[in-house]
Amino acid sequence: MPKPKKTKTAKGNVLPDKPESAQEQKLENVQNLYNYLFEACNILRGPVSQDNFKDYITPILYYKRISDVYDEEIEAALEESGGDKEYASLPEQHRFVIPDDCHWKDVRDRSENLGAAIVGAMRGIELANPDTLYGVLSMFSAQKWTDKKSLPDSKIRDLIEHLSTRKLGNKDYPADLMGDAYEILLKKFADDSKAQAGEFYTPRSVVKLLVRILDPKPGETVYDPACGSGGMLIEAVHHMHHDSLCCGSIFGQEKNVVNSAIAKMNLFLHGASDFNIMQGDTLRSPKILQGGEIAKFDCVIANPPFSLEKWGSVEWGSDKYGRNIWGTPSDSCGDYAWIQHMILSMAPGKGRMAVVMPQGVLFRSTGGEGDIREKMVKSDLVEAVVTLGDKLFYGTGLSPCFLILRKLKPTEHSARILMIDGSKILTTKRAQNILSDEDVDRLYQLYIDYKDVEDYAKVVTLEEVAAKSYDLSPNKYVQYHKENVRPYADVLADFKAAYEEVKLREAEFAKLMEES
Repeated sequence: MPKPKKTKTAKGNVLPDKPESAQEQKLENVQNLYNYLFEACNILRGPVSQDNFKDYITPILYYKRISDVYDEEIEAALEESGGDKEYASLPEQHRFVIPDDCHWKDVRDRSENLGAAIVGAMRGIELANPDTLYGVLSMFSAQKWTDKKSLPDSKIRDLIEHLSTRKLGNKDYPADLMGDAYEILLKKFADDSKAQAGEFYTPRSVVKLLVRILDPKPGETVYDPACGSGGMLIEAVHHMHHDSLCCGSIFGQEKNVVNSAIAKMNLFLHGASDFNIMQGDTLRSPKILQGGEIAKFDCVIANPPFSLEKWGSVEWGSDKYGRNIWGTPSDSCGDYAWIQHMILSMAPGKGRMAVVMPQGVLFRSTGGEGDIREKMVKSDLVEAVVTLGDKLFYGTGLSPCFLILRKLKPTEHSARILMIDGSKILTTKRAQNILSDEDVDRLYQLYIDYKDVEDYAKVVTLEEVAAKSYDLSPNKYVQYHKENVRPYADVLADFKAAYEEVKLREAEFAKLMEES
């Protein structure tokens, strides 16, 4: 239990404050762990640019965590078996096997060539765990670790000793706490490298909103075809309260080699297990297949790269998986390729999806997008369109939106679309706007209510959308409050009357002053 804080009274007496709540204590612990991890970044600062911090900190943090969890499992097995070392070393007692000379303490005992030792140990652990770890740690550049000109042994020694000051096992830092601190670190990487940040970081508040709307249930499958660091999949696992039925139901694909490895590590650090993250170009080469076809999922969720150029339109024109449901977008913008891929990935019946997009998808007509959008509207899969405010997302100045689609909409939503203008629902900050918990609740309630709300929401029929040339911009439909404006002549007459009244009263006051 956390110790109560103490407060001095005016007379100098010390009184105990109320103990911190569990949530306050957790937040404090997360911040404390983040500070510890960020100090590891500071050790690298100088020889390593901040854009490359994640290439070092991510794998070595993962490696340290695996070693410390292994030690915890040894201790638990020894206690259970009455000190039987052979029993404690059995593979079935451990989540991961750590071969001889590959444990953290083995590398720490080395006096030279520390970078090569780290690379060798991580590779050994991968080979010993082919079903769960193969290719994860080796995604990170071995050359970076072994280049002594850029990263001398002295720096690596400082990093190892810093990380050795704490145990990072499950008893010390439960998975959700460890994962939360790591997520803050990812956000810090995004802040420091905004040009590339959009590749792997989506504001957590937006992720929570989308997952809350999709409402995945334990036992349902969840898929993110552009999963980045795995944030949306992790939030889905949290939403399902880490139910055991989540095992084997989490799927993702990510093109960026490093980010796909980060996604696996991030899921592990958050306590997820038995997930399937594939590396590759989803639009050109989808890896999550079933019987040679695009696999189907209960929940499909993504924030794909906005308006991706040279995404593979030529191959898409004759896509063997049939993902060009309504047509092939121009190679200058892959937004509707992502949307069509996700639609084909929805399971029959209860399949639903949420996709973050630039607002251009709502109204653009170039590159075949107008025709594709018209066919999408006519399919009656679109349940809701929500526009968000500006300066919410890292790496882009565009104001985003998201679409909610369902294979089978509720009867009362049939042939209708809920338009939500959420552009004013945000909390402004100096550098980056945010969605507060209250903002998220407000947007979610607008979706749940599915009704007209002046200034914010409008339920429209497909005929109404057709009448506006299939433009899906909510601001074309939402009814905004208008103040009654009085005629100028009436306002001018009132002003003149009031002015004459003022002059009259001033004259009366002056006369009274003279008489006194």
